[in-house]
Amino acid sequence: MKSLLIILFFLISSQSFGQWTYEKWVTEAKTNIRLRPKYGLVEKTKEQKEVDQEFIASTMNNEKLHGDRTLASNQMIELGFQYLYKGDLKTAMYRFNQAYLLDSANADVFWGYGAIYMTLSNQEKAREQYEEGLKLNAENTRLLTDYGTYFFVKYFEGDHSKDKNGKDNLDRAIEILLSSYRIDTKNQNTLYKLSVCYLNKKDCENARKFYNLCKDEGGQPIAEEFTTELNKNCP
Repeated sequence: MKSLLIILFFLISSQSFGQWTYEKWVTEAKTNIRLRPKYGLVEKTKEQKEVDQEFIASTMNNEKLHGDRTLASNQMIELGFQYLYKGDLKTAMYRFNQAYLLDSANADVFWGYGAIYMTLSNQEKAREQYEEGLKLNAENTRLLTDYGTYFFVKYFEGDHSKDKNGKDNLDRAIEILLSSYRIDTKNQNTLYKLSVCYLNKKDCENARKFYNLCKDEGGQPIAEEFTTELNKNCP
């Protein structure tokens, strides 16, 4: 069942990311700081700083933003995810870094950075980004839900080690997803992932509960195959 559930859990885009491996990404990032989160905090050249200021000024000239740099940053993050879903990781990272330029305190920037590393199958780098973002905003549900996803992936990959409180990675995934759910009870992504986690835990009552809650909100993430799997294992 696990092989099916991991596919359903991520709802991976049909687009191919095959041109990128983490190793290739790191190699290119050595000469392209735009591929590093926060530009690698590298001291930029005078020309690079001028380009940044021109970008900020041009962006903030948009009257619809009303001078709100966080709103402008959020728009860049949205664009970044659009490129990510199309399989264009490089442009996605460019947009996430531009979002950082506009508002370095926007926790959602780290949601974007984490998504890049998850796509590159480097879960530990993704975790670092999620944790940095959560330091800025501990109640950011997008970060919390994807942070919970990190622990589910660890569990799926066979890491059943336990923390000092005796919780394994599946338990931690559920704990973090539940904390996200308590903040936003209508997030379909969170509800669906909770259902998947509970099905992995063979907790049919909660798997059904969060499945139905997700359906009530529209059920957009739910794949037909998951419904079949749930019905088979939790009749």
